Amino acid sequence: MGLFNNLKKDKKASDHAFNDAENYSDSSEVADVYASQNAGEATVRQREVAPIREDRVEVAAPRSYQEKKPVKHVIGQTKILAIINQKGGVGKSTTAINLSAALGAMNKQVLLVDLDPQGNSSSGLGIEKSTISNCIYDVLLNDVPLEEVIIPDVCNGLDIAPATINLAGAEVELVSEMARENRLKDAVGSMRGKYDFIVIDCPPSLGLLTVNALVAADKLLIPIQCEFYALEGVTKLLDSMKRVKTRLNPTLDIYGVLLTMYDNRTLLSKQVVDEVRGYFGRTVFNTMIPRTVKLSEAPSFGQPITEYDPKGKGSIAYIELAKEVIARG
Repeated sequence: MGLFNNLKKDKKASDHAFNDAENYSDSSEVADVYASQNAGEATVRQREVAPIREDRVEVAAPRSYQEKKPVKHVIGQTKILAIINQKGGVGKSTTAINLSAALGAMNKQVLLVDLDPQGNSSSGLGIEKSTISNCIYDVLLNDVPLEEVIIPDVCNGLDIAPATINLAGAEVELVSEMARENRLKDAVGSMRGKYDFIVIDCPPSLGLLTVNALVAADKLLIPIQCEFYALEGVTKLLDSMKRVKTRLNPTLDIYGVLLTMYDNRTLLSKQVVDEVRGYFGRTVFNTMIPRTVKLSEAPSFGQPITEYDPKGKGSIAYIELAKEVIARG
């Protein structure tokens, strides 16, 4: 019992010291409490805490369309491509960023329209969303001209119409709007003749934003991941495309199917390639985008792969894809 009594005494002593420390504590002070067993007293030493410094870095506002560098070549017929797949994680934004940058590097003028509320294409090109006053949401719902939204020369030959989180509410707000399916078509129509290519990065759904992209686009570019569920959902996408083609956009068709995240070490990737080529035939691009770490890293640095790793496999693949896109006209 003596042992337990000593433990109880020690606990009471520690509780007493803890309570003393609490009594001496203050929001602007830090108290260090040291109990002296010999003296039976608590010695309190207080020190002031240095104030927290808040170093705020001012981020410059993005440039306006009026500050765009002059175009040095004659713009021909503008082609509007919607990069679309209702399945997420197949490389839509990665392809939108890097194909656009590769086309720009090949002396083409490209406008990338970020229609995904997640805004991955915008952040992947180093756009600081907190500095954006108007985005593609304002174009669709507030009748803001597209020129007032465009940020020019984010890369060589590449401009972007960015997206912010405001776009998340557009699906609901567009329901009650007049001519809701034609909002994006009317906006990008004013930019024909100013760009060689207009690339639309679509959200992973078949809502009103995607319908707007289907109506505005001339052709569709469909990225398909080289994984087990590669063709899942593509049938629904093709059905939606047919309905839009019948009622709203008679010229809409598939421009090309792109195989992404290809790993030549696995038998599964090769089987998916054979299956997709057998289903879509000649519409499948010869170029396949490999699975590389650099492609995943580049967005965190706000750069396309052509700038982040210009000699890597991913950069070479997107340059080859850009050549195919140009060749298809």
